[in-house]
Amino acid sequence: MTVAVRPLTGDELGAALGDLAALRIRVFADWPYLYDGDADYEADYLREFAGAPDAVLVAAFDGPRIVGAATAAPMAHQKAEFRDPFTARGIEVERLFYFGESVLLPEYRGQGVGHAFFDHREAQAQACGANAACFAAVIRPDDHPARPAAYVPHDAFWTKRGYAPVAGLIAQLGWKDHGDVDETLKPMQYWLRQW
Repeated sequence: MTVAVRPLTGDELGAALGDLAALRIRVFADWPYLYDGDADYEADYLREFAGAPDAVLVAAFDGPRIVGAATAAPMAHQKAEFRDPFTARGIEVERLFYFGESVLLPEYRGQGVGHAFFDHREAQAQACGANAACFAAVIRPDDHPARPAAYVPHDAFWTKRGYAPVAGLIAQLGWKDHGDVDETLKPMQYWLRQW
């Protein structure tokens, strides 16, 4: 692996938020998110994330440059739209960790960084007393006109890591796709792993 992966917390996490915002805008512009990034939204979202107790940012470095990042924080400190699908089903969020974005520049993929991101986030979750972790992945129709012909979803990778989609556990999150005028809600399927 040509990159070094390590968790950042506290002041070091705060100092990396600008790099994370730029990575989110760049990587999520591609399929399947098609995110038309907004710097003001990113600043607010990431400031809120960084303020959550026990939050961690796992960063991938090529020398001093951050080329990838993944986040995690207790679900109890997430926005209501993230928590509500769980509480509506009677699933307690107090010992659940939420894994946010996992973004990596294309030229650094296939070197084990994704596994390192999960390893560090799971270690943080367990150190904080969580007994489960989850993340949400956007649901797009197979016949979406922007879907690349060679696209391979990450489902096999996530399954190997011990995660599985929970039937019917779906959040609705809004953002603006490239080419759209307004935000639209997208269904986000939750994947869960317990230990």
